[in-house]
Amino acid sequence: MRHRERVLMALHHEEPDRCPMQVSFTPEFAERLQADLEVKGTPAHNPHGGGNTYELERVLDEDLILTSIGWANSYYQQEGDYVDEWGIGWKSVEYKTPYGIGRYTEAVTHPLERVENVAAYKAPDPNRPELYQEAARAIEQFRDEYWIVGVTVTTILETAVALRGFTQLLKDIKIHPDLFEKLLEIPYHYHLTAATTLVQMGVDMIWLGDDIGGQTGMLFSPLHWRKFLKPRMAEVITSLKTINPDVKIAYHSDGYIEPIIPDLIEIGLDVLNPIQPACMDPAELKKKYGRNLCFWGSIDEQRTLPFGTPALVEAEVRLRLNTLGKNGGLIIGPTHHVQLDTPLENFWAMINTITGTRYVDLKK
Repeated sequence: MRHRERVLMALHHEEPDRCPMQVSFTPEFAERLQADLEVKGTPAHNPHGGGNTYELERVLDEDLILTSIGWANSYYQQEGDYVDEWGIGWKSVEYKTPYGIGRYTEAVTHPLERVENVAAYKAPDPNRPELYQEAARAIEQFRDEYWIVGVTVTTILETAVALRGFTQLLKDIKIHPDLFEKLLEIPYHYHLTAATTLVQMGVDMIWLGDDIGGQTGMLFSPLHWRKFLKPRMAEVITSLKTINPDVKIAYHSDGYIEPIIPDLIEIGLDVLNPIQPACMDPAELKKKYGRNLCFWGSIDEQRTLPFGTPALVEAEVRLRLNTLGKNGGLIIGPTHHVQLDTPLENFWAMINTITGTRYVDLKK
């Protein structure tokens, strides 16, 4: 079965020959994986799918190819401190694991922290042809075989947070509501343009989203999400499905977001990502929403993959396949990029259980 056929069957709530799979990795884990697979000459890996050669994804027998446009591509721009094209300043922070030293980045300066900077601010141009060269290549080379996902995550709120600063933006909801609306419009229009272009180019799915969930509750209240973000997300989904009624829409938010899942279904969502099992019960979500929604992710990147055993990883994968994946409706994978602290034994336990392919076969 071709990879794209496998995904399409699952999204139609049918069981294909095996559950479709998507796995991404931090650049540091990608280096370990390249060495383990003896894949040479692969350039620096972007977990969001911007500028990759997709050798790792193809060797692992993944079913989806990601191609990313937007602010999320700034996360892994370079080592050291830097300022991205949005004017947001980033700090590079080292962390240690048993498998080496990794880096993560955090936004530390915000170009719109001062109100007087908002009026003159000019966002990057989403119509630049060079932004879409990698997407065009991915579509041309891989669409006959793979399910192509146009990634425009951090669609509205997260980019606005980075532009203004988290604390200040939350204050704006009450103190400067008109300014808050204006700030949301900046990333909304940028990512709507990017997603529209990707659909016109022929991607199979658009991946939207903003992190609005914490470990036990929502970081951004359901009331405020419905007032400020739901109408914009609804407009994005409607616009994209007007261009291509067959395009599928995925939405990402880490953490607990169950109060707004019915709203997401209402505005036309097809796929919810990443289904963190430490925050929401995957089996219960399947019972409640599985007739109207498909799921993507669900393998615990907080505990099981980095700190469990291969046997525990295998057991969790089988549990998800038999519950969340029953009668289709699941694209299985980790709930985040695989991190540097993940043992390779656990990683291969996940891959081999999903695909039924042994590690020695992958290296041939």
